[in-house]
Amino acid sequence: MVTPSTSRLARMKWMATGLLAAAAVLYVTAIAFRATHPAWGYVAAFSEAAMVGAVADWFAVVALFRHPLGLPIPHTAIIPNNKDRIGENLASFMCSHFLGTPQVLSKLQALDLPMRLASWLSDPAHARQAATHALAAVQRGLGSLDAEAVRQFFRTLVIRRLEKLDTSRLAGELLQMLTAHGRHEQLLEDVARQAAAWLDNDLVKEKMSDVVAAEVKFLRFVGLDAVAGRYATGKMIAGVVKLLNEMADEPDHPMRGEVSAFMASFAERLKSDPALREKGEAIKLELLAHPHLAAYLQGLWSDMLQWTCDDLARSDSTLRERTVLALQQLGEQLARDATLQQWLQAQLLAAAPPLIERHREDIRRYIVERVHAWDATEMTSELEHHIGRDLQFIRINGTLVGGLVGLLIHTATQLSKGFSA
Repeated sequence: MVTPSTSRLARMKWMATGLLAAAAVLYVTAIAFRATHPAWGYVAAFSEAAMVGAVADWFAVVALFRHPLGLPIPHTAIIPNNKDRIGENLASFMCSHFLGTPQVLSKLQALDLPMRLASWLSDPAHARQAATHALAAVQRGLGSLDAEAVRQFFRTLVIRRLEKLDTSRLAGELLQMLTAHGRHEQLLEDVARQAAAWLDNDLVKEKMSDVVAAEVKFLRFVGLDAVAGRYATGKMIAGVVKLLNEMADEPDHPMRGEVSAFMASFAERLKSDPALREKGEAIKLELLAHPHLAAYLQGLWSDMLQWTCDDLARSDSTLRERTVLALQQLGEQLARDATLQQWLQAQLLAAAPPLIERHREDIRRYIVERVHAWDATEMTSELEHHIGRDLQFIRINGTLVGGLVGLLIHTATQLSKGFSA
């Protein structure tokens, strides 16, 4: 197939060859008319040297790609005969001068990728673009996950993992982590205040007074059951609300100490008490063996996938908008936080050298293997199409420069003859 590069190369070849032909015609003409005027000698010298330069440079250019005139002259067809060695040298050159650790680190330092990422993500259009590409990949993958084989795998994997999980020890360690260094104190305060506020509510008091009134049936006959219920409920709730508020306001309240001690003790028992651990394991296995659990997990998996796919398919997708907002906020926060930028840059520069050292040889080997795998004829043709046009200028310049050198030599010769005479 004729391509624009092929046409340009062909035109340049014809131009260089035409210049050689013009020099030959000029030489024949000069030889024919040499006796008529001394100037023809200069023309003949110019055209003769031009032909020599043109042929020499034609030979040099052709010898790169093939044997000139098809003759197996030594040290011709250089590229196809040395393809593998050229590939090895090219790979070594690229790895030494482009993938050297100092060069890559210098480029990474100059790029300042954290700031570039921050600036890029801070633009709402870019954040939406990143979210769109990421969620499109997610959406393509979700459709294939709602298959029976995948659901069965998910169900089996979850149950198998749960069966092997030491839930009692895990719960104990989690409880210890939550209560370490008094982390639960603020939670206790909030729970106490919320419970007090919930109890100190007219609707709750009314419901509880009805329950108390129903229990004092003997007062119903004298019409005092409702009164007694309201009175008892008010006293009880007032006492509980007072106790809860005291617990929330007083860090050294005895009840808070008892709760903390119980939580610490219970956490330790979950980890070490054989009876409690055995009971927890039995409850776990009973739950896992329940026939409805498998159906629940399967339905949960399908519902989750369906909801995600339906949401992503909508133009006003909640996931998409939240992802866009999260990415944009991430970019804005990163742009404001110079310390985080410096930390990310330092982490990148620290992580780069081992990766470069690890993969540089792989890249070199890949380049060598790719060049080895190329067909020599195809490779030569591709190279000639890409650089052959520029090489034809060597032929053109060789013709003109050779002619000028020949003219200079002839002129110098004539001048020396004149001086000697």
